Amino acid sequence: MNRIISIRALRATPRLVSDLLRTQHTSSIQTSNFLYRTIVHQSFPSYATFFSSKKIIDSPVERLDPYTYTSGRWLRCDELERESRLIRFNFDALCRRIIELCPDANSITSYDKKEGGFNRVFIFHTDNAKRIVARLPFALARPSRLMTNSEVATIKYLQAKTSIPIPKILDWSDDTSTAIGSEYIIMEHAPGIPLHQKWPTMDVSDQIRCIEAIYQKLKEIVDLKFPAYGSLYFADAPYITASNPSFDREFCIGPHCGGIYWNCNVGQPRYYHKVNQNQGPLLQGLNSPKYCDGLIDTGISRIPPAGAVPKRPHYHGSIQTHNELLEYGRTVIKKIAEDPRIQNAAGPVMLHPDLHKRNIFVSEDDPTIITAIIDWQSSSIEPAFWYANEVPDFAQPIRDPSCEDQIEPKSEACAKAYDICTQFLIPKLSEPRLMDEAFFRPFRYCYRTWEDGAVAFREELIQTSRRWKELGLAESCPFPLPGPDEYAVHRKDYKLFEAAHQLKHSLSSLLNTPSDGWVPPEHWEATESAHKEIFRGMLQEVLGNEHPDNDEPIRDETDLREIWPFDLKE
Repeated sequence: MNRIISIRALRATPRLVSDLLRTQHTSSIQTSNFLYRTIVHQSFPSYATFFSSKKIIDSPVERLDPYTYTSGRWLRCDELERESRLIRFNFDALCRRIIELCPDANSITSYDKKEGGFNRVFIFHTDNAKRIVARLPFALARPSRLMTNSEVATIKYLQAKTSIPIPKILDWSDDTSTAIGSEYIIMEHAPGIPLHQKWPTMDVSDQIRCIEAIYQKLKEIVDLKFPAYGSLYFADAPYITASNPSFDREFCIGPHCGGIYWNCNVGQPRYYHKVNQNQGPLLQGLNSPKYCDGLIDTGISRIPPAGAVPKRPHYHGSIQTHNELLEYGRTVIKKIAEDPRIQNAAGPVMLHPDLHKRNIFVSEDDPTIITAIIDWQSSSIEPAFWYANEVPDFAQPIRDPSCEDQIEPKSEACAKAYDICTQFLIPKLSEPRLMDEAFFRPFRYCYRTWEDGAVAFREELIQTSRRWKELGLAESCPFPLPGPDEYAVHRKDYKLFEAAHQLKHSLSSLLNTPSDGWVPPEHWEATESAHKEIFRGMLQEVLGNEHPDNDEPIRDETDLREIWPFDLKE
């Protein structure tokens, strides 16, 4: 039989899944021709972070719908994803405020509507040739009030303490009871052009100089001194308690406002029936157990009460299993945090939360000059090692299209330039990058057990326990290694977990969607059809494998449906 995918290959090597997903049938089913025509040969454009619509405003009320999400659809939880991005506010009041902030303007001539994962952005063009940006957060961009206050405070603080170019804020509110009826930030438009528009045409020497210029700016942030982990706020905010550390007359450090600690994902609520909210701020760094407790308590807050557990793959684990693993995790990361090497790699550091080419503006005439860095939402002060493995898109090596076994030369040069810049300009991040990643993995994954499945964090604890002495950690690992029978069950579950995640990655790549299944509206019908065809082809392959190996992770239709990452509409 000619195969779309070999299920055995799901557990073999990561690349085989994506390779075999592209292998086409030549006879029995029509999946081949459709996929080849629709997915492989059709060149879908790279999807932008934002989708833009432009309308001329003839009157204050007759225009495109500013309230609903119109930029795309999702292959998973589509209706819920779009509903979560509905904003009920007074668009006319927002337009009036824009005019008030532009004394020489009498009207808005046009505007762009752009939508990202957490915000709706309007770029207003006034009759005096000004561009003004208004950004309103979706309800899922939690925590309310804190998120907006923190972003504005962070921008104001950086503008006061560094030379990083950030557009001027003209007005803002973290109060939904104003005439506009929503939290908002109104600011000047960034000068220059987004780096992603310039990058493809830049020669490699200019790309390297641009990377150096970016990290010369970021060095100023990393060099700032902070007394605690958390997020920046204005010190006079009435909902920020006075006990929070104030290190500046105007600013203080309050609770983390990043997605780790809050319910910022559709279909992933938080529950506090077993644990209190624990978002910081966290004084004394890793010298205090509170940072470790915050991560574990965050993991516990994702576990639903009995009777409210949605259907999950069987490797996901029971409520009891998750609670037990998280308590083991608590003792493990606290023990690791005592090591002097970890302490030295955990100094409080702020960095841009989403550094990529779309958030960096450069001079149109000289793209090595940075004109603005935008989108500081969810900025936080974290241990230095938290940022150490984050590599921006302009520094990631990519495969050479002419030779898959080699790295494209320009991207390889940029990756090396990034390494040199971090080493010499921001050594606080470079030093943790040189350490064994095994020191930090339990910190990075402990709060995700309900999202990833218990088997994933159990694997982290097993590997940490096995390498405990090799890593030079004191005493013995608090997590006991499983016996042979228990480990055999774990390995079987872990193979299915790996198969599920590789399937999700490969399917997303083939359909040209992010991992959440977002699709722009103009490609929705074709992508949804291709998605159905891929499933039907894979199902036929599974059913045709009448004698699967004993260690085959996907043995029947139930297994395939259990790990399928997107919604299957019959």
